[in-house]
Parts: sequence; C-alpha cells; structure tokens
Amino acid sequence: MTASQTRTETSVTDQRPGDAPVLEVTDLHVTFPGVGKAPDVRAVRGVSYALRRGEVLGIVGESGSGKSVSSLAAMGLLPDYAQIRGSVRLHGEELLGLDDREMAKRRGKSIAMVFQDPLSGLTPVYTVGDQIAEAVRIHNPDVGKEQAAARAVELLELVGIPNAAQRAKAFPHEFSGGMRQRAMIAIAIANQPDVIICDEPTTALDVTIQAQILDVLKTAQRETGAAIVMITHDLGVVAGFVDRVLVMYAGRPVEIGDVDDVYYRTRMPYTMGLLGSVPRLDDAGRAPLVPIKGTPPSLSDLPPGCPFAPRCPIAEPRCTAAEPELVPIGASGHRAACVRAEEVEENGWGAADIYPLPDIPDDTAAEVPRQERDVVLEVEDLVKHHPLMKGAVFKRRVGTVYAVDGISFDVRERETLGLVGESGCGKSTTLMEILSLDRPQRGRVVVLGRESGTLNSRQRFETRRELQVVFQDPMSSLDPRMPVFDIVAEPLRTHGHPKARLAARVNELLRLVGLDPAHAARYPQEFSGGQRQRIGIARALALEPRLLVLDEPVSALDVSIQAGVINLLDELKVKLGLSYLFVAHDLSVIRHIADRVAVMYLGRIVELGDVESIYRAPAHPYTQALLSAIPIPDPEKERARTHIVLEGDLPSPADPPSGCSFRTRCPKFKELGDGERRLCLDEEPQIRPLSTGDHGAACHYAQQRAVV
Repeated sequence: MTASQTRTETSVTDQRPGDAPVLEVTDLHVTFPGVGKAPDVRAVRGVSYALRRGEVLGIVGESGSGKSVSSLAAMGLLPDYAQIRGSVRLHGEELLGLDDREMAKRRGKSIAMVFQDPLSGLTPVYTVGDQIAEAVRIHNPDVGKEQAAARAVELLELVGIPNAAQRAKAFPHEFSGGMRQRAMIAIAIANQPDVIICDEPTTALDVTIQAQILDVLKTAQRETGAAIVMITHDLGVVAGFVDRVLVMYAGRPVEIGDVDDVYYRTRMPYTMGLLGSVPRLDDAGRAPLVPIKGTPPSLSDLPPGCPFAPRCPIAEPRCTAAEPELVPIGASGHRAACVRAEEVEENGWGAADIYPLPDIPDDTAAEVPRQERDVVLEVEDLVKHHPLMKGAVFKRRVGTVYAVDGISFDVRERETLGLVGESGCGKSTTLMEILSLDRPQRGRVVVLGRESGTLNSRQRFETRRELQVVFQDPMSSLDPRMPVFDIVAEPLRTHGHPKARLAARVNELLRLVGLDPAHAARYPQEFSGGQRQRIGIARALALEPRLLVLDEPVSALDVSIQAGVINLLDELKVKLGLSYLFVAHDLSVIRHIADRVAVMYLGRIVELGDVESIYRAPAHPYTQALLSAIPIPDPEKERARTHIVLEGDLPSPADPPSGCSFRTRCPKFKELGDGERRLCLDEEPQIRPLSTGDHGAACHYAQQRAVV
C-alpha cells in the first residue's frame, strides 16, 4: 500500500458489451420458516444483478433490508433450513443446489468474502500467517508449506501490514481491528478470486483505518482483476468506490443503476430519503436533514402493495394496490420500483421537494459573542493515568496508561462542542472524569460553576440534576424490565417531583422527543433503535438540565433514523437553551451539529477552534487526515478528492512516542529534514493560536490547508 496520499479514482473495469458476467444472480428468494405458529420471514424477495470482471457493485439499504442475506446465499453460507430459490451463476455454473463439499471447492478460489467482524472470521488459536497459508494450500495441494508461508508474507505486505514476516507469526488478538481486516482481505485474495463479496468491511473501524481498508481493497482489485460486491450503509463509501448501485428495501431491489444516475438522477423516494438524511462534510449551510419517518416493515408481515408506502410522503392509493416492479428510466440501465418515477423525473423533484423538513428556528441567543456567555463546563489541564500492573498474587506496577494527558477546553451557554478522534484517544475517559464529579488526578473540572471534588453530597445531587448524559447504545442504557413510563419518570421521582404532576410531565417529555404518550406502557425492546434513543433523550431532559453530555448518540443508528435524532437535538438545543458536549467519530455529524471542535489524539487535544475554521482550513496534519478520510456522498467530488491515508495504527497509550505523539504516522514529519525532525522528536508541541479567532493547533509546523 502506498504511504501518504492516494488519489480517489473510479474502479478499473474491463466491462465491454460482449463480456459475460462472472456472477449472475437472478430472481433470488430466501425465506426463513417460522418456528411453531410464527410466520415465515421473507428476507430476500427477487434480487437480480449481473457482475462483470473488474466491476464494483454497491448494495445499500437500512438494517434488515436483505443485503447480507442475499450475499450469504450466493456464497452458500446460509443454514440448511433456509429456503432458497432462484439462480446464482458463477462463470455460468449454477451454485444453488451444490452441496457444501462442492461449494468449498469454489469458496476462497473463485469467489471469496470479507466479513464485517474480522475477529470472528479468524481462528484465534492459529497464527495469522498459518491461516493465510492454509487458504493458499487448500486450493493448491502442490504448494509446499514453505512456499505457502512465503506467499502469506507476500500477501500481508501487499495489504500494507508492516514487518510482515514477523507479524505473520502473531495471533489475531495481537492485531488491531484495521490490521485484522487487512488480514481477512489477504485471505480473500490469496487465490486471486474472480468475485470478492465485502460485507460491511469498514463499519466498526475509525475513519482513518477505513481509508486504509478502502485503499487496500483497490489494491486487491488491481492485483486480481476481481469483481467486487460492496455491502455497506455508508453512502459516502459507495459514491467514491463503486460503479453501480443497488438499493434494497424490505428484501427486494427498489432502485439500481450507475452510481451517477442513482445519486444525481434519483427516482425512488426511498433512495432520495437515504441520500438526504446523510450529513455532509462539504455542507456548511446546516439545513435540517431529511428524516424518513417510521421504521422498515416486518419481513414476516409486509403491508399490501409497495412496502415503502407507509413511510412515503407522496404515496397514493394505487401504491397499495400492487407492489411495483423495477421499470427502466432512460437508456442507461437505470431502473426504479415506484409508480410515480416518471412523475418524479418530469418535475425534477429532489428530496427536499418530497420530504417535509422540520422547521428548526434560529437560535438568536447564540448570536451573543462567545466571550459574553456563561461558562457551563471548564476543563483545565485534566490528567487521567491508569497504572499498568503485572502479577496474579504479588502485583507490581510495570508501566502507565496515559489515557488523558493534560487537556483543556470549555463549553459556553447554548454552545455545542464536538470532541472527536480515533478509538483509544481518550474521549470516553474524558467524559467519565467529567460525569464522576470526583477530584481529578491533576487539573480542574468545573461544572456549572462548581469544581469537581470540592462538592458535598447535596451539592453533587444538585449538580447531577443540571448535568445529564445520553449514551451510545440505548438498549444497554435502558432497563429492559421497566416500561418506558417508569424509565422516564425515575429521575423525576428521585428528585422529588410532585406525584400529582408526574404523568403529565412524562407525557410532555415523550411528546417533546416525538414519541406517542400512548406507548408509555411498552418496554424498550418493543421500540426501534431510533425510538429507544429518543427515550434516552427524554429521560435525560426530565430534570431540565443545562448541559447534556452525548456519547456517540447516533453511531449505532441507520442514517435514516440518525437524521431524525440529529434534527431533534438541534431543535431541543434552541427550544430549551441547552449546551452539548458531543462525542463522535463521524466528523460529518460534528460538522452539522457543533459550534466548536476539539480534536484528540493519544490523550491530548491537537487542534481546537470554531467548526468553520477547522473544517475550512485545518492546520494539524492529524485533523487534515481525519477530514480527508471522511467520504462525501457525491461521486464527482469523491473522484476528484485527494485522500490522506495514514500509515500504521494508533500507538499504545501505555507507550506513547517521545516528543510529538503523532510523528510516527505524520505525513509532514516524513517530508522534514533531519534538523527540523529533531524538534518533533524531542519537544511535545503545545496548542498555539493561529491567525483566525480562537483556532489553535499543537504542531511545530502547523499549516492551514483545505482538504474537503
């Protein structure tokens, strides 16, 4: 893999009109029989596509739309009780009906798969090198052990694993998440397959690692010439990586075509909603996102007619008469399953024309200069180090984990500060130190004018009333044994809210977050993910707090659901005069919701300032890499962008580099002369103000540049 920068290009295709497809799926149906009296689940209903050599097909849609099941069926990896009909042809040979022994001869050789969770896909008791060598030898019996081992090292080098000969002897748990995914790609391309199916290969990875994995997949495609099926929910990844797009809803395709046709000439309202619900890195307007109301239908109880009709703003009575077929639009192979597709085309309707956008008022109070507003949270030189112990009986300290290593920032009234960075950079530790209200190891934390560690029990109780938190996983943070009414009412009861007004207050809170009070008797598991997050927000707002701490509140949600939650947070901030400390790894979300941004790396803040200054012209090389790694859901812009691909993974916080902690991965450091490098090696940079506003960066050679 190349080191610093690679230019985004369209995938190389050898597609010609006379080329025969390497993979052809025709009218594929997958049904899981119900247990007992439960109805059958029709997971896939009539999926068809043809894939030619060197072509990349993106399959997108919400969770439960049938994306992964259709590809597992093509690989022959579904359980025996799954009922499959239709046709899956690889080089013209029918795969459906082959037994597992026959499929095993083709899996890994002609058709391969990269799974979403690489740790589950790798065997923990064998070294990574042995597993790659096994993939080589199982389809090439004449290859000896030494040859296979050498090939494994060669493949690890190809996918960008440093010190490949040494790392081949390591076990999967000794690899980071990004390195494990690269090892999975090495196994997938070991025998130069003709088709590679990638099932959400970047979902659980940081954006910098995602950029590396996409770069590796492009390298793999160039080396093997394989066709790729990319299953993902990230519409930005699809825009810059694929040639054609297939959009799925309720188990069947609802739109398919070239990536430019689907993105710029969308004809299916569902696809419009998906594209409009994505916060964009290049959009400084901060208009409301397009929310798709409701949830996808149950695949065991589909509504009559078009399954999207109950959520579609332009649905008509004829939409429920029969399920629409995919019909051609134009002459480019673009097809959409909507009875109003021609009308959409004739009128040139876009997402904003079809979907009603919420009216979020301007926050006039936030126009007061920042210096004149009250400070609701102040963090000064905060340190949190964990001792690294060894020994089962006689424990001894053998090191220190520098989780948070001297950070400072503040949040003003009616302001949102976005705290961003890769996993392991110290974001969550910072939140825990703020929420604990305990005295920190070093530094000061002042919440609403009260310094942590100096409060008595009554003052802590009062402070917690005005400081609330919304967690990342709503299902884990809501008690499954309690109905929603009791969940929302619990903080009110704890703080002595009058019993006579309790029910009215709970109903008011549920309406405030867009939920029906009539559903208050239900339990959390009866709600969708987005609805559960709204319940968590209602609970956090019960005591009328002034400061909300939000820990990745939308990262586990589909983009369509995420849009509604983000709009809600925007609206509540204005309506209730809230301040937010918003932790996220998705910089597109931060661009949309934050006023200021603090970028963390290895326990320290490396860049801090107002959102427009940082996104328009970031100064720290790490911030530049983060922003350039975020894909934009616009094919033309993605093809024209230059992505900064960082080498390696985040260093261990137990053994940070000397001097500048980012220098081991810094593209700028590699360009410096020996004399200039000495400063980065010996001296840790502090945040220094730049020319504009309160924008500052902790880099000895900070230089502002546009990367979006």
